[in-house]
Amino acid sequence: MPFAETTRLPPHAPSLFQRLPEQIFSPLASANRRQYWHLLCALYDKRFGPDAPLPPGNGFLLREITNDIAAEIQHQQWVLEEVEATPQTPLVNRAYMVFSRLRDSGWLQVERVGVREMVTMPPEVAHFMNRLVEFAHTGPEFVSGKIRSIEANLRLLLDGDADGASLQEAARQSRALLEHIRIASTHVRDLMREIGDITVTGEFVRRFFDDYVERIFIADYKELRTREHPLARRQEILRLLGHIRQGELCGRLLHWYREKQAAGDAARAEALFARDIQKIEELQRIDEYLNRLDDEIRRANRQALAYLDYRLRATLPLGQLIGAAVAAVKTHGEKATRRAPFACGAAISGERLARPRQPTRHTPPDALRTRTISPERAAYARLVLQARDRRAMSWPKLTAFLRAQLAGRESITSADLPTDSIEAVRALQMLCTAATAHAGAPCPLPGGFILRRDGDAEMPSPALSHIPFTLTNRHHSTEEHT
Repeated sequence: MPFAETTRLPPHAPSLFQRLPEQIFSPLASANRRQYWHLLCALYDKRFGPDAPLPPGNGFLLREITNDIAAEIQHQQWVLEEVEATPQTPLVNRAYMVFSRLRDSGWLQVERVGVREMVTMPPEVAHFMNRLVEFAHTGPEFVSGKIRSIEANLRLLLDGDADGASLQEAARQSRALLEHIRIASTHVRDLMREIGDITVTGEFVRRFFDDYVERIFIADYKELRTREHPLARRQEILRLLGHIRQGELCGRLLHWYREKQAAGDAARAEALFARDIQKIEELQRIDEYLNRLDDEIRRANRQALAYLDYRLRATLPLGQLIGAAVAAVKTHGEKATRRAPFACGAAISGERLARPRQPTRHTPPDALRTRTISPERAAYARLVLQARDRRAMSWPKLTAFLRAQLAGRESITSADLPTDSIEAVRALQMLCTAATAHAGAPCPLPGGFILRRDGDAEMPSPALSHIPFTLTNRHHSTEEHT
């Protein structure tokens, strides 16, 4: 069997090297990897990055790039054998050797324009460099902000102001947030293992308090257990997901996935839609990850306190006292007992040993009192909830109300809309608000309806005086044809 067939990648493997050059990692895996990374960051910031000035259309002159490289490498310690140079090699030649390595590995590309050689960074490589810089500058995450962003994306879907891209973004943020919290506990163990090897007490204390959880992993860790706990918004996010799965919104999202993501394949579109929904539903496991992180932090606190206690006890001048006693015995002999730095009596005895610690017995707390709600209060609370639900009018409820009123007709006027119930009055009020906002043009509504104002004269009504309007079902002709 040919070698190319035996080494063929599985179909699910990402095509990384179809987008990036084959040798792009070679400078970052060499003996001068730190120097190459510093040089790439300098070139990216000055020439090719988003913060750099707008580059020329044809790129930069080769002389300009080599001058930039020479200015950076003259203050660095390079392994010259790797770039085939010696200490006597001129700086310009060494800069060109480094440039040739970056060009051959694919970080830079050279194009000839007339008699000049112009240097650019390929777009895919520039995008990859941007990801590397973002990863190198990754700081602590704000969990509460991520949760609010996920909730806001879902609400945009329900309000009809967004499409499947908002659902994909919410799914991506949910997966990234859970992964960040999951690996934070591992980072805590690695950090304690790293600073546990420090022998200087002051350095240990500085690293422990400067590099602990809130400055590296989760910036709002203290607030997660108080007013900004993400579990407080988890149920609302799951409730929004339930509305997204039902009704017309689900069909609209499936249509978006089929057109934008699945190239017309309905089965693949449903699979992608279900996958994104599942990613957001995994937020219900966020409390498990936070509890595991709490256990790791408590363990790290105990380890740090034990280390500090040992270091403080070990700094007592016991060694100096023993050395002074030995010197006194050597100098004064039998008379040293009067000059010894120790107190009279036995140095070690049962009376001088520390007493064993007695466990502190705490009085168990009293049982929590349960408050029983009277039937009258419970009935009143249910009535309040029912009244609130009847007054609430969303776009899905408005769409269902309009379909029931049209009953197969093509259009209906505001005068024909009923006002005999709270739901009907709230629907009329919502339609009047939309008509006022679009006074000069037809207003498209969710569900395939068009709202048009009929003049500017206010029409009296027993429930709500308003400017008359007409509702048209733009899908009416299509439904009759089918």
